[in-house]
Amino acid sequence: MSPARIIILVVALAAGLGAALLVQGPSQVPAPVAKIEPAPTVPVLVAASDIPVGSTVTANDLRWLDWPLASVPTGIIRKDESPEAEKEIIGQLARYATLGAEPIRREKLIKTDGTGFLSAVLPSGMRAVAISTDSRGANTAGGFILPNDRVDVITTSGSGEAAASEVILHNIRVLAIGQNVQERNGEKVVVGETATLEVDPKQVEGLVQAQKTGTLSLALRSLKDAGEKTPPAQSDNSLTLVRYGVTSKSVKP
Repeated sequence: MSPARIIILVVALAAGLGAALLVQGPSQVPAPVAKIEPAPTVPVLVAASDIPVGSTVTANDLRWLDWPLASVPTGIIRKDESPEAEKEIIGQLARYATLGAEPIRREKLIKTDGTGFLSAVLPSGMRAVAISTDSRGANTAGGFILPNDRVDVITTSGSGEAAASEVILHNIRVLAIGQNVQERNGEKVVVGETATLEVDPKQVEGLVQAQKTGTLSLALRSLKDAGEKTPPAQSDNSLTLVRYGVTSKSVKP
Protein backbone atom coordinates (compact mmCIF):
# COMPACT_ATOMS: atom_id res chain seq x y z
CA MET A 1 0.00 0.00 0.00
CA SER A 2 1.35 3.31 -1.01
CA PRO A 3 2.08 5.96 1.60
CA ALA A 4 -0.63 8.24 0.18
CA ARG A 5 -3.32 5.63 0.71
CA ILE A 6 -2.13 5.04 4.27
CA ILE A 7 -2.38 8.76 5.02
CA ILE A 8 -5.90 8.92 3.54
CA LEU A 9 -6.97 5.89 5.61
CA VAL A 10 -5.61 7.39 8.84
CA VAL A 11 -7.36 10.70 8.17
CA ALA A 12 -10.63 8.88 7.44
CA LEU A 13 -10.40 6.85 10.65
CA ALA A 14 -9.67 9.98 12.67
CA ALA A 15 -12.59 11.82 11.10
CA GLY A 16 -14.92 8.90 11.77
CA LEU A 17 -13.82 8.69 15.38
CA GLY A 18 -14.31 12.43 15.78
CA ALA A 19 -17.80 12.27 14.31
CA ALA A 20 -18.72 9.42 16.65
CA LEU A 21 -17.56 11.40 19.62
CA LEU A 22 -19.55 14.44 18.50
CA VAL A 23 -22.72 12.37 18.10
CA GLN A 24 -22.27 10.71 21.47
CA GLY A 25 -21.58 14.02 23.23
CA PRO A 26 -19.63 14.47 26.38
CA SER A 27 -20.10 11.83 29.00
CA GLN A 28 -22.69 13.03 31.46
CA VAL A 29 -21.88 12.46 35.10
CA PRO A 30 -25.03 12.48 37.31
CA ALA A 31 -25.08 15.40 39.71
CA PRO A 32 -24.78 14.42 43.34
CA VAL A 33 -28.16 14.37 45.14
CA ALA A 34 -28.17 16.41 48.32
CA LYS A 35 -29.49 14.40 51.22
CA ILE A 36 -32.03 16.46 53.16
CA GLU A 37 -32.28 15.56 56.80
CA PRO A 38 -35.78 16.11 58.27
CA ALA A 39 -35.93 18.82 60.92
CA PRO A 40 -36.26 17.39 64.43
CA THR A 41 -39.76 17.55 65.91
CA VAL A 42 -41.34 17.09 69.30
CA PRO A 43 -44.98 16.15 70.08
CA VAL A 44 -46.95 19.01 71.64
CA LEU A 45 -50.47 18.89 73.08
CA VAL A 46 -53.02 20.68 70.88
CA ALA A 47 -56.80 20.97 70.69
CA ALA A 48 -58.32 18.25 68.52
CA SER A 49 -61.24 20.60 67.81
CA ASP A 50 -62.48 24.00 68.96
CA ILE A 51 -62.80 24.25 72.75
CA PRO A 52 -65.37 26.96 73.66
CA VAL A 53 -65.16 29.14 76.74
CA GLY A 54 -66.65 27.45 79.80
CA SER A 55 -66.57 23.93 78.39
CA THR A 56 -65.03 21.00 80.24
CA VAL A 57 -62.02 19.50 78.46
CA THR A 58 -62.42 15.82 77.55
CA ALA A 59 -60.04 13.25 76.08
CA ASN A 60 -61.60 13.80 72.65
CA ASP A 61 -60.59 17.47 72.80
CA LEU A 62 -56.86 16.68 72.96
CA ARG A 63 -54.22 15.17 70.69
CA TRP A 64 -50.44 15.18 70.24
CA LEU A 65 -49.05 16.94 67.18
CA ASP A 66 -45.43 16.82 65.95
CA TRP A 67 -44.04 20.36 66.06
CA PRO A 68 -40.67 21.58 64.69
CA LEU A 69 -38.36 21.60 67.67
CA ALA A 70 -36.69 24.86 66.64
CA SER A 71 -39.98 26.78 66.67
CA VAL A 72 -41.76 25.40 69.73
CA PRO A 73 -43.40 28.41 71.47
CA THR A 74 -42.62 29.02 75.11
CA GLY A 75 -45.21 27.77 77.55
CA ILE A 76 -46.88 25.03 75.50
CA ILE A 77 -47.05 21.43 76.70
CA ARG A 78 -44.40 19.08 75.27
CA LYS A 79 -44.66 15.32 75.54
CA ASP A 80 -40.98 14.91 76.44
CA GLU A 81 -41.49 17.25 79.39
CA SER A 82 -45.05 16.29 80.48
CA PRO A 83 -45.89 12.80 79.16
CA GLU A 84 -48.96 12.58 81.45
CA ALA A 85 -50.29 16.03 80.58
CA GLU A 86 -53.53 14.68 79.11
CA LYS A 87 -54.58 13.23 82.47
CA GLU A 88 -53.83 16.57 84.11
CA ILE A 89 -55.79 18.63 81.55
CA ILE A 90 -58.90 16.44 81.23
CA GLY A 91 -61.72 17.76 83.43
CA GLN A 92 -60.48 21.35 83.58
CA LEU A 93 -62.60 24.29 82.39
CA ALA A 94 -61.67 26.53 79.48
CA ARG A 95 -61.23 30.12 80.67
CA TYR A 96 -60.64 31.25 77.10
CA ALA A 97 -61.58 29.77 73.73
CA THR A 98 -59.01 27.52 72.01
CA LEU A 99 -59.15 26.79 68.28
CA GLY A 100 -58.60 23.37 66.74
CA ALA A 101 -54.87 22.51 66.30
CA GLU A 102 -53.94 25.40 68.60
CA PRO A 103 -51.43 24.43 71.30
CA ILE A 104 -52.92 23.92 74.75
CA ARG A 105 -51.78 26.42 77.37
CA ARG A 106 -52.33 25.90 81.07
CA GLU A 107 -53.16 29.57 81.65
CA LYS A 108 -56.22 29.18 79.42
CA LEU A 109 -57.61 26.45 81.68
CA ILE A 110 -58.64 26.27 85.31
CA LYS A 111 -59.40 23.57 87.85
CA THR A 112 -62.85 24.14 89.26
CA ASP A 113 -63.01 21.50 92.01
CA GLY A 114 -66.73 21.17 91.35
CA THR A 115 -67.55 24.88 91.43
CA GLY A 116 -69.38 26.79 88.71
CA PHE A 117 -67.62 28.44 85.80
CA LEU A 118 -68.11 32.06 86.85
CA SER A 119 -66.95 31.49 90.40
CA ALA A 120 -63.92 29.65 89.02
CA VAL A 121 -62.83 32.42 86.65
CA LEU A 122 -63.74 35.32 88.94
CA PRO A 123 -60.51 36.90 90.25
CA SER A 124 -59.86 36.79 93.97
CA GLY A 125 -61.63 39.58 95.83
CA MET A 126 -64.06 40.37 93.00
CA ARG A 127 -67.84 39.83 92.83
CA ALA A 128 -70.25 39.03 89.99
CA VAL A 129 -73.47 41.05 89.94
CA ALA A 130 -76.25 40.67 87.36
CA ILE A 131 -78.24 43.70 86.24
CA SER A 132 -81.37 43.84 84.10
CA THR A 133 -80.95 44.83 80.48
CA ASP A 134 -83.25 45.52 77.56
CA SER A 135 -83.45 42.40 75.38
CA ARG A 136 -83.69 44.66 72.33
CA GLY A 137 -80.28 46.06 73.16
CA ALA A 138 -81.56 49.59 73.74
CA ASN A 139 -79.48 50.05 76.87
CA THR A 140 -76.53 47.85 75.92
CA ALA A 141 -74.93 49.73 73.00
CA GLY A 142 -77.42 48.36 70.51
CA GLY A 143 -76.75 44.77 71.56
CA PHE A 144 -73.11 44.84 70.48
CA ILE A 145 -71.69 44.34 73.96
CA LEU A 146 -70.17 40.87 74.34
CA PRO A 147 -68.68 38.95 77.26
CA ASN A 148 -65.20 40.23 78.23
CA ASP A 149 -65.95 43.70 76.84
CA ARG A 150 -65.35 46.72 79.08
CA VAL A 151 -68.21 49.12 79.82
CA ASP A 152 -69.22 52.16 81.82
CA VAL A 153 -72.40 51.80 83.88
CA ILE A 154 -74.86 54.69 83.67
CA THR A 155 -77.87 55.19 85.93
CA THR A 156 -80.89 57.20 84.83
CA SER A 157 -83.56 58.34 87.29
CA GLY A 158 -86.65 60.47 86.97
CA SER A 159 -88.54 61.25 83.77
CA GLY A 160 -89.24 64.15 81.49
CA GLU A 161 -87.44 67.35 82.47
CA ALA A 162 -86.40 65.81 85.76
CA ALA A 163 -84.55 62.91 84.10
CA ALA A 164 -80.90 62.73 85.14
CA SER A 165 -78.12 60.37 84.07
CA GLU A 166 -74.80 59.73 85.75
CA VAL A 167 -71.90 57.36 85.15
CA ILE A 168 -71.52 55.43 88.39
CA LEU A 169 -68.94 52.80 87.37
CA HIS A 170 -66.07 52.98 84.91
CA ASN A 171 -64.20 50.31 82.97
CA ILE A 172 -66.19 47.33 84.25
CA ARG A 173 -65.67 43.90 82.73
CA VAL A 174 -68.73 42.09 81.35
CA LEU A 175 -68.66 38.45 82.46
CA ALA A 176 -71.80 37.30 80.64
CA ILE A 177 -74.74 38.49 78.59
CA GLY A 178 -77.79 36.45 79.54
CA GLN A 179 -76.29 33.00 80.05
CA ASN A 180 -73.71 33.45 77.31
CA VAL A 181 -70.12 33.70 78.48
CA GLN A 182 -68.63 33.99 74.99
CA GLU A 183 -69.31 35.08 71.44
CA ARG A 184 -70.84 32.01 69.82
CA ASN A 185 -70.61 30.85 66.20
CA GLY A 186 -69.14 34.14 65.08
CA GLU A 187 -72.22 36.09 66.20
CA LYS A 188 -71.76 39.83 66.45
CA VAL A 189 -74.73 40.28 68.78
CA VAL A 190 -75.49 38.27 71.91
CA VAL A 191 -78.95 39.04 73.25
CA GLY A 192 -79.88 38.45 76.88
CA GLU A 193 -82.13 39.77 79.62
CA THR A 194 -79.25 40.34 82.05
CA ALA A 195 -75.64 41.43 82.02
CA THR A 196 -73.32 40.00 84.66
CA LEU A 197 -70.61 42.45 85.66
CA GLU A 198 -67.33 41.99 87.54
CA VAL A 199 -67.13 44.50 90.39
CA ASP A 200 -65.27 44.85 93.65
CA PRO A 201 -67.08 44.53 97.02
CA LYS A 202 -67.30 48.31 97.46
CA GLN A 203 -69.15 48.66 94.16
CA VAL A 204 -71.75 45.97 94.83
CA GLU A 205 -73.98 47.97 97.15
CA GLY A 206 -74.08 51.06 94.93
CA LEU A 207 -74.79 48.99 91.83
CA VAL A 208 -77.67 47.12 93.45
CA GLN A 209 -79.14 50.34 94.83
CA ALA A 210 -78.91 52.04 91.45
CA GLN A 211 -80.71 49.06 89.89
CA LYS A 212 -83.57 49.48 92.38
CA THR A 213 -83.94 53.24 92.08
CA GLY A 214 -83.38 53.83 88.38
CA THR A 215 -82.58 52.37 84.99
CA LEU A 216 -79.10 51.12 84.21
CA SER A 217 -77.42 51.40 80.82
CA LEU A 218 -74.07 50.15 79.59
CA ALA A 219 -71.71 52.23 77.45
CA LEU A 220 -69.19 50.17 75.48
CA ARG A 221 -65.56 51.21 75.88
CA SER A 222 -62.81 51.01 73.28
CA LEU A 223 -60.23 48.26 73.69
CA LYS A 224 -57.58 51.00 73.80
CA ASP A 225 -59.22 52.37 76.98
CA ALA A 226 -59.15 49.06 78.84
CA GLY A 227 -56.30 50.18 81.09
CA GLU A 228 -57.97 53.44 82.03
CA LYS A 229 -59.65 53.07 85.40
CA THR A 230 -61.49 56.37 85.76
CA PRO A 231 -61.87 59.50 83.65
CA PRO A 232 -60.42 62.84 84.76
CA ALA A 233 -62.33 64.24 87.72
CA GLN A 234 -64.88 66.95 86.94
CA SER A 235 -63.90 70.21 88.53
CA ASP A 236 -67.44 71.59 88.53
CA ASN A 237 -68.89 68.76 90.65
CA SER A 238 -71.77 68.37 88.20
CA LEU A 239 -74.18 65.69 87.08
CA THR A 240 -75.10 65.01 83.48
CA LEU A 241 -78.78 65.66 82.80
CA VAL A 242 -80.78 64.50 79.81
CA ARG A 243 -83.95 66.45 78.94
CA TYR A 244 -85.87 65.49 75.83
CA GLY A 245 -82.74 63.96 74.39
CA VAL A 246 -80.63 67.07 75.02
CA THR A 247 -77.61 66.60 77.29
CA SER A 248 -76.77 69.29 79.84
CA LYS A 249 -75.09 69.60 83.23
CA SER A 250 -76.55 70.37 86.62
CA VAL A 251 -74.39 71.35 89.55
CA LYS A 252 -74.75 69.11 92.56
CA PRO A 253 -75.98 70.76 95.73
